[in-house]
Amino acid sequence: MNQRIEISSARPGSKFGNVFRVAAGNFLEMYDFMVYGYYAAAIGRAFFPAGSEFASLMLSLATFGAGFLMRPLGAVILGAYIDRKGRRDGLIVTLGLMAAGTLAIAVTPSYASIGILAPILVVLGRLVQGFSAGVELGGVSVYLSEIATPGRKGFYVAWQSASQQPAVVLAASLGILLNWWLPKEAMQAWGWRVPLGLGCLLIPFVYLIRRSLPETSEFLAKVRRPSFSEALRSLGLNWRIVGVGAMLSTMTTVSFYLITAYTPTFGARALHLAPVDTLIVTACVGGLNFVLLPTMGALSDRVGRRPMLLVCTVLALATAYPAMLWLASAPSFARLMIVELWFSVFYASYNGAMVAYLTEIMPSDVKTAGFSLAYSLATALFGGFTPAICTWLIEITGNKAIPGAWLSFAAIVGLTAAILAPRLKRRY
Repeated sequence: MNQRIEISSARPGSKFGNVFRVAAGNFLEMYDFMVYGYYAAAIGRAFFPAGSEFASLMLSLATFGAGFLMRPLGAVILGAYIDRKGRRDGLIVTLGLMAAGTLAIAVTPSYASIGILAPILVVLGRLVQGFSAGVELGGVSVYLSEIATPGRKGFYVAWQSASQQPAVVLAASLGILLNWWLPKEAMQAWGWRVPLGLGCLLIPFVYLIRRSLPETSEFLAKVRRPSFSEALRSLGLNWRIVGVGAMLSTMTTVSFYLITAYTPTFGARALHLAPVDTLIVTACVGGLNFVLLPTMGALSDRVGRRPMLLVCTVLALATAYPAMLWLASAPSFARLMIVELWFSVFYASYNGAMVAYLTEIMPSDVKTAGFSLAYSLATALFGGFTPAICTWLIEITGNKAIPGAWLSFAAIVGLTAAILAPRLKRRY
């Protein structure tokens, strides 16, 4: 029986139900992040008024990135908590923190209403979101790896990333509908709050289904669980493998935020395409990712993780800048669609193998903390700031294809890590 049939035929409370329960919170976390990225320009005008539209946008994008700076801290503190107290309890804590951050951004009045307090509250909301997200992906990935059936870990763990893609599609689809229904002035004034409000309404539902999540048998079988100080010591002793994990994650985080959160801003500001067109492209990217991620995860179970990592990074390095150069030479909806879908192919192929590989190379006693710290460092240093970095690079160079060079840099980092990882893994 193939993998997809096995999962879809599972009874309630079995593996299919557990995959759905754990992935639901991951969906909500990514939905909130995507909504902020899609409406960065409107949020900038509402909370970060400045002397120019570029300055306002950069302040908004910097706040988007600031949430990622909290991820390493969340990875260490919450990751150690999950490795000691349990996967289920930790994932419920992250959901509560995520909800608090989302609510803060959704209900904060504009700068015109409450002055400097508005950007302060929004930044705090983003920091809480980032602290929670620092361990959400790691916690979900480790949970899925521990409930996976033998020989299918890549397929199961890929649902961590796959569960994010409906969030991309939903956030983009809402943006398309709102841009059709509302005049531009209404969209900029209050329309961008509607998707955030919907995210708040989803929180109780996600909490109820995650609360019924059972603990993994692998965690329950552990005789000894590290204390917080022991977890910190273990992370310090294993810093090399955590560093390589961060390098592996750089390719994933940069490519993902480039083709999702940054696409509406890039398409509208740099390419001067209609906002609806850029959101349609983003929704299509999310749909393709949803199909490809578990497919490529399953493929990595057959051909191996590392060969896929090597092929995808070389492919990205060879094609990223030329593809963006072709798009920038004659911007159009069709060209944006082709380039973004092409980037989606090597993102999903790389990530489908990488996430499972990351769970396999981390020390067992700090698997969640190690995974989360590696992924969070990549996101904080590179991936989360991709929209801000690309906007700034285009502004100072005048080169609309420069995001392709940024993606090429991420591919070099990922390729180096894929080469180094096996020898480091043997040392631990």
